[in-house]
Amino acid sequence: MLNGGTLNGTRLLSRKTVELMTQNHIGKLPMWKVLNGYRFGLGYRVLTDLGESANLGSIGSYGWGGAFGTYFWIDPKEDTIGILMLQIRPYDHLNIRQDFQTLATQAIVD
Repeated sequence: MLNGGTLNGTRLLSRKTVELMTQNHIGKLPMWKVLNGYRFGLGYRVLTDLGESANLGSIGSYGWGGAFGTYFWIDPKEDTIGILMLQIRPYDHLNIRQDFQTLATQAIVD
């Protein structure tokens, strides 16, 4: 996905399909409170408002989280991905997803 639908020079998804999957498809409909600043694409949550999200990242970055704490995001503007693999339930007492993304994004240098 980060490479626009290609892997090792082979096109797996068209560029337009990737664009469609990573666009806001719900307009201004609200999301869960923990996803303020995000909207739904096709299979992803898409960052649409940095201030509302209170996360570091780029408008248009996208990703998803799993039931037991797994999490990933893709930021095409910074050419980065983040993958967090953890298995813990409940995890809502931790801020590990946001902290992980914040630390990784802060480590980006020009």
